Amino acid sequence: MRACIQRVKEAKVTVKGNIVGAIEKGILLFLGIHKDDDAGKIPWLVEKVVHLRIFGDDEGKMNRSLIDVGGGLLVVSQFTLYGNCEQGRRPSFIETMPPDQAEKIYEAFVKKGRELLGEKQVATGQFGAEMEVTLINDGPVTFLISR
Repeated sequence: MRACIQRVKEAKVTVKGNIVGAIEKGILLFLGIHKDDDAGKIPWLVEKVVHLRIFGDDEGKMNRSLIDVGGGLLVVSQFTLYGNCEQGRRPSFIETMPPDQAEKIYEAFVKKGRELLGEKQVATGQFGAEMEVTLINDGPVTFLISR
């Protein structure tokens, strides 16, 4: 599993002109699921993301977590995180999990996030849809986390 996380001032996902998910201050998380991943990796990754101290304290040091600042989490499926661009000119996606299986992992990830942060603190994109993601990056602060 790969997560590309960005600290944001706000972020939203639009599908066919309709906002399907939005947060204010928090983390925009793009989630890639590998063909060999299983739900057993979810608790570690969600715990890592919500407790990662990437928000500034009173002195401006990264000492506060998403939970500490009461921020939102916007989770967007992103199969291209496992795209391989090493050979040729077209990315290969043979390492990604098939969509019907990946959606179950994605939904379990979102569920775990809601258990830790609360239902209203976690928003999502629309799995498998053509999405437009709009954000105001805060920093910018971006990290890649793999499990």
